[in-house]
Amino acid sequence: MIKDIMKSNETALPNARQMEALKENFPSCFREDGGFDIERFKEYLSNKLTVNNEGYELKFLGKNYARLLASMDTTTVIVPDEEHNKKPENKNSQNIYISGDNLDGLKQLLKSYANQVKCIYIDPPYNTGSDGFVYNDNFNFTPEELSAKLSIDEEQAKRILDLTKRGSASHSAWLMFMYPRLLLARDLLTDDGVIFISIDDNEQSNLKLICDDIFGEENFEGHVHWRRRSNQPNDKTKLIGLAAEHIMVYSRNSAKLKEKGVGKIALTGDFSNPDNDPRGPWASKPWKSGSDQSGTRYSITTPTGVVLDEEWMGDESTYQLLLADNRIIFPRGGAGMPRKKYFKSEREAEGQCACNWWSHEIYGNNQEAGKELENLFGFKNAFSNPKPVKLMDTIISLGNVKDGDIVLDFFSGSGTTAEAVLKASLDCNCRFIVVQLPEDIDLLLDKASASEKERWNNIVKMLDSSSRPHSLDYIGIERLIRASKKIKEEHPGTSADLGFKHYILQEPKGTTLDKLEHFIPEDQGMFLTNDILSDFGIQTVLTTWLVRDGYGFHADVKAIDFEGYTGYYIDKHLYLIDAGISKEAIAAIVDNYETDGAFNAENVVLFGYSFVWTMTEELKMNLARLKDTEKNLRINFDVRY
Repeated sequence: MIKDIMKSNETALPNARQMEALKENFPSCFREDGGFDIERFKEYLSNKLTVNNEGYELKFLGKNYARLLASMDTTTVIVPDEEHNKKPENKNSQNIYISGDNLDGLKQLLKSYANQVKCIYIDPPYNTGSDGFVYNDNFNFTPEELSAKLSIDEEQAKRILDLTKRGSASHSAWLMFMYPRLLLARDLLTDDGVIFISIDDNEQSNLKLICDDIFGEENFEGHVHWRRRSNQPNDKTKLIGLAAEHIMVYSRNSAKLKEKGVGKIALTGDFSNPDNDPRGPWASKPWKSGSDQSGTRYSITTPTGVVLDEEWMGDESTYQLLLADNRIIFPRGGAGMPRKKYFKSEREAEGQCACNWWSHEIYGNNQEAGKELENLFGFKNAFSNPKPVKLMDTIISLGNVKDGDIVLDFFSGSGTTAEAVLKASLDCNCRFIVVQLPEDIDLLLDKASASEKERWNNIVKMLDSSSRPHSLDYIGIERLIRASKKIKEEHPGTSADLGFKHYILQEPKGTTLDKLEHFIPEDQGMFLTNDILSDFGIQTVLTTWLVRDGYGFHADVKAIDFEGYTGYYIDKHLYLIDAGISKEAIAAIVDNYETDGAFNAENVVLFGYSFVWTMTEELKMNLARLKDTEKNLRINFDVRY
């Protein structure tokens, strides 16, 4: 478990994830000593790919350090909020709210949800100097260690560590913060998945470069300009006021996205039916070819007898078919230029693609988003620059989210993405996973300016009224509970999933780490002398392992009584976590294998701190006998520390 991961992280390198992919797909390129045969690899590329020695790439201080962070496993455990998760509205929910650092959250999610997320939206810190962004991490490398891991000199290593320790808000620090998160996020997307990233002018160009680096320029889908405010900016210190933000859009695989179908937005335009056409409301567009379009030249006679010799959008035979089908109109009583009808019903069936300018009237704005929170919480300015639900509705539509799809937001903030998914689930069975750092609101309140203190005081009062901890994640949790209640009131007969399960990512305490470090299985003798399991709890260990082994947060685990000892069985795994296993319990486990045809756990996983060495060996010896039985089972025995 934690001790195993810490040992593994000691040997982690920046290219570890990439090397794993190469070993999986090109095993013949690796020599017996583990070396990589580049010449053999080039043979695979011959006649298929041009290999260039020159290229354009993004470089910044700490890029390899960022890749190293993405390669290292998380040492956090997953603590289920059992009181919340057992409530009727939550116990069967497929929605997940995670409190914790999102780098840890992404690493945990990848163990069960790789290639399973259809749409990601994030609103990361903008690094404006006033948004509170500073880079910090808790990886305690020495300059010597980092120098060896990254193959750089110690002076460079010191410069990188200086960024991580002093809390920098430089461009390099922001890139070092974003890079590993986007690397991991890419691996969560389905082949036709899409990611949307909000940003402002300050880091927009850098974000484009790192996304090109991670997702590939060929998977750039667009750069949206969203007008975030309805009023005119009035900042007298700036030449250009901020009225719009950017949303960068990338796909995991652009070809797969087009193949499986791109998402569409809600239909816009003014439709009416002045001639009572039986096909319903329609709008029209010019039949005449535009100045930037090629067309076909022929003559058209208007109903008033005027002959028009122009270049038209389609050939003459097409025009005649449209005219006969009452799809050509002549405005101004028949004297105007011909226009082609298009019907609302047909356009709705086709869907409408989005343009790269999103107006505040259609897609919402910050003021509207603030009003949404005010309606739920009962006070103004509950969150700084929240995103409106309308904006997220559009992103969910463009992400082509359908039944069973997952929407992920790992900078959840006020919880707009999750609320939008709850509302979308009224029509399709989609679900959300969101991650939010549990920042201490009391500390934020202490540091707040006079104008900000009222907002934080209102939030504290709101959290106190619901007996919530004073941390930022509980703003989103409280929002979702209230939004869900409101949706149920508006749609009393709905069977949509409007609940969510809550999990907390926790690093082991220093005292627990000391116990892990000094634990030696062979010294345990016949009796356990440690209380390591009580530091974690059975449900925390079980939940962490289920996610690690690919079962996710919705695993249907069966608790089995083995002569007074409880084991946890699912699919190919039997988990033995608690201390106090007896010889009778071991015999019952073996008997269960031999007599229950449905019980075929190929992996028996032990929480090593709960087992004395002699009982571990006895269990291992008894399970080894199963390979000679009728089932011919070869049990993988996995002791985790």
